[in-house]
Amino acid sequence: MSTKLLIISSSRILFPDSIETTPGTIEIDKITGKIIKVHSFKASINDYNDQNQFFDVGNNVIMPGVIDAHVHLNEPGRTDWEGFESGTKAAAAGGVTTVIDMPLNSIPPTTNVHNLQEKIRAAQGKCWVDVGFFGGIIPENEEGVKGFKCFLIDSGVEEFPRVNEQDVRKAFEKLQGQNSFVMFHAEMEGNNTNIHQTELKEYYEQIPPKNYEKFLLSRPQSLEVNAISLVIDLAKQYKNIRTHIVHLSASDAIPLIKQAKSDGNNLTVETCFHYLCLTAEEIPNGGTEFKCCPPIREKSNREKLWQALLDGTIDYVVSDHSPCTAELKRFNDKEEERDFIKAWGGISTLQFGLPLLWTEAKNRGVSLNQLTTWLSKNTSKQVGLQDQKGEIKVGFDADLVIWNPEEKFEVTNDIIHFKNKVTPYLGRQIFGVVHKTIVRGKIVYDKNDGGLVNIPYGEFLI
Repeated sequence: MSTKLLIISSSRILFPDSIETTPGTIEIDKITGKIIKVHSFKASINDYNDQNQFFDVGNNVIMPGVIDAHVHLNEPGRTDWEGFESGTKAAAAGGVTTVIDMPLNSIPPTTNVHNLQEKIRAAQGKCWVDVGFFGGIIPENEEGVKGFKCFLIDSGVEEFPRVNEQDVRKAFEKLQGQNSFVMFHAEMEGNNTNIHQTELKEYYEQIPPKNYEKFLLSRPQSLEVNAISLVIDLAKQYKNIRTHIVHLSASDAIPLIKQAKSDGNNLTVETCFHYLCLTAEEIPNGGTEFKCCPPIREKSNREKLWQALLDGTIDYVVSDHSPCTAELKRFNDKEEERDFIKAWGGISTLQFGLPLLWTEAKNRGVSLNQLTTWLSKNTSKQVGLQDQKGEIKVGFDADLVIWNPEEKFEVTNDIIHFKNKVTPYLGRQIFGVVHKTIVRGKIVYDKNDGGLVNIPYGEFLI
């Protein structure tokens, strides 16, 4: 006889609007995958009949599953970099229950309906968590899905060219009244932003390409300030279109963003785990696994990003999981000779975002309520899932992560599930072990029962 309910009890559940965790029990309909009841007491197996599946997870925390709204799964076309199967398995192992796939670096990119359909066909039967899709804006093409991404600087791949201000304005005119939002990779060249046109040119050219300083100087904060200034101007003019800054790294732009939000502009901002957890000072010569665009900046910059996250200027945190092969990271070269300028810019984080952020956050007095706001609640709003995912509420999808925030582990190759095990977090000791991940009432990862299940339960969020 099939079981009717999945029931989970814990002494620490993070219910909506609760600052602290409280004892509780969650009842889940296994057919619909929805939460049907929540109780403010910790039930026991004796409270239910044998037709139900019951888990007492003890003192482990139950939180809404992480919604990562910025992931590059690269399929079809670049499946040697990543794929739906390996990427969503990594997500499930890290307590991520929903990922939103970016329109690049797959081939073809998701820049029209036909390419979106091709991507969906490639993902069929390969998803361990729920997957949604963003579309892309490139010159002369603005068809796609509900949210769109564009680059104001070279994207790094030929099939996804940058746009200029005219292209963006044309897209905004077409999107008027469609409840769309447009995401910007917010770096843009302007006066004195090209290193070869500044007084630093001679100094820059003397720096060996293996030194991180050379790459950091090539992507100054002013690139982000230029782009964000344009985005804010667009937000002021096109008030009914939501504008969004992806992967903010430059603290110099925070005052502009804060003022724009204070003025009531329709603007949201994300940053990434690597900007909150890593610093330029710790990146060794040849450490190309740390390269991303925009770059990881100095410790003082990181602290300003944290302050902006804490005061609400930054809305949420994502991985920007952007993997590639070891060869593209120049790992075939001797470590001391790896070229930061030529290496691919992207960091693999998908499986470790929750514990990485928690390890930094707990030292700043951050509550679990704040953590889940940044990782689930606000991201669900951004992608239009706020009535379905992101909180533990009756009627919502039973997307849950069950984890121990006090338990520590080391990032090692043998536990990594994403395809190319190239990451700056290798060897790092971090807090927060995921014990179970549940997607719509189905256990997709169980640390104590073989890890990942064999069935891809993920669905498409079209």
